[in-house]
Amino acid sequence: MKSRIAISVLFVLIAATAFAADAAVAPVPSEAQKSFTTLKSLAGEWEGPVTVPEMPEMSGGKPMRLSLRVTSRGHALVHEFQEAGTPLDATKYDHPVTMLYLDGDQLTLIHYCDAGNRPRMIGKLSPDGKTVEFELKDISGDPSVHMHHSVFTVIDANHHTEDWTFMMKDKPIHAHFDLQRKN
Repeated sequence: MKSRIAISVLFVLIAATAFAADAAVAPVPSEAQKSFTTLKSLAGEWEGPVTVPEMPEMSGGKPMRLSLRVTSRGHALVHEFQEAGTPLDATKYDHPVTMLYLDGDQLTLIHYCDAGNRPRMIGKLSPDGKTVEFELKDISGDPSVHMHHSVFTVIDANHHTEDWTFMMKDKPIHAHFDLQRKN
């Protein structure tokens, strides 16, 4: 009888150990999760020049200020652009807001554009893990002028670039932001 109890206890301990070992193995993060983690590492205040080859008059002016803030218990990233030195007055100055989040197994970006629409893009991480590229999925609102594509490239912890493509009907306009961390 004692040997049966000992064998039963032994089997329970073996099963519990095997279950605990399986539970201790962390799941492998998906590509979308890796992409989102990369972008969340950029949280902070940034500033830098913008270059717009198709519209040189927009290049070399006041630098752009960028705020990236992790919110919603780590489930969303708020991205806000504003020309440096301008007041936060959306009736007079551009102030686009972009939200980034995981939607199932997709890294999703929704750009709340000053053009009055909301393009939604899906992001992919580059093989080297330093670039996240977003492709347009769909648009809510007028699609005649809209943000169409974006690329975030991490240079190091204090330097990243962003490339945004805005479609003016059928004409693409590219903006390159070279951003340095301010905090």
